[in-house]
Amino acid sequence: MNMKKMMACFLASLGLNVACAQANYENTDVKGFAELMEDANVVVLDVRTAEEFKEGHLEGAVNIDQAQSDFIQKAKEALPANKTIAIYCRSGRRSASAAGKLAAEGYKVVNLKGGILAWKEAKMPVTTENYEVDIFKTKSGKTVKFHALVHASIRMEYDGKEIEIDPVTKLGNKTINYSAMPKADYIFVTHEHGDHFDKAAIKQLTGDKTQLITDKRCADMLGYGNIMSNGQQSTFSDISVEAVPAYNTTEGHTQFHPKGRDNGYILTIDGLRIYIAGDTEDIPEMQGIKDIDIAFMPCNQPYTMTAEQLVKAAKAVKPKVLFPYHYGQTDVKGVPSLLKDDGIDVRIRHYE
Repeated sequence: MNMKKMMACFLASLGLNVACAQANYENTDVKGFAELMEDANVVVLDVRTAEEFKEGHLEGAVNIDQAQSDFIQKAKEALPANKTIAIYCRSGRRSASAAGKLAAEGYKVVNLKGGILAWKEAKMPVTTENYEVDIFKTKSGKTVKFHALVHASIRMEYDGKEIEIDPVTKLGNKTINYSAMPKADYIFVTHEHGDHFDKAAIKQLTGDKTQLITDKRCADMLGYGNIMSNGQQSTFSDISVEAVPAYNTTEGHTQFHPKGRDNGYILTIDGLRIYIAGDTEDIPEMQGIKDIDIAFMPCNQPYTMTAEQLVKAAKAVKPKVLFPYHYGQTDVKGVPSLLKDDGIDVRIRHYE
């Protein structure tokens, strides 16, 4: 290596230049970066500080401060190795340094030239909502976005439709402002517990065309709703729905979710099959759940599954992508390594 290149690499290590890493990752402009964000195989990474991130960031971005000593460790825990990482910072310098580090670990990385400053200058949107977003494509190429809100609450966007799963307005110290979101086309409620069933959230999300799909207990408590019981199937316009069992099996826990009362749901949207497990353990009925693209499975005792049960359940259902959710203080970091040989893409999102 000549002296000029050695100096460039030294400067790159300080985040001041990236000449030595150009062969390891790509740079793109705002237009190219925006196109990347629509790709289901891309994860957006903001490498600024947590304080900068809170002031405004790109929708769906994961935040890992590149200045932290454990940056690579955190990145490996949060970023799937088989996804392209679309990375940005304030001006492009810190993200260039981080891109070089991630590329050295085997990641495919694309860096935003000019950072979020260039993004804003191009009049592109930013958000202050700290919700992680995952994007998938249906069979016909339409986009489905999943927003990790809190605990078991998930927001979905599909073809101009708004779908809400177990919406709650407040859990612990986290509050969700549903009044700032569009009215829901569909609201799915799995069961009556307060971390899944919230009359205030349902009221805020309900408009003239909202369809509420729930179990009998919640419909009775509300005085309305499309009731579905375990094993029933229905079609609501462009969504096919199957209500599946969700219950406890461990001795001493069955009172939390008795068999036959609560629902899980399988939604089929333009060929994309999504399993919302609700509050359940690794029940025998999971053996009959097939061809799932995306699964949301709970992991916290004594109410749902242990990490070991979650792994067993995932191996039974075999989803292409697994989101552990409803995990409270349960440590789910080891789940990806336990399923790495099963071809399941495990994505841990910060629902709590």
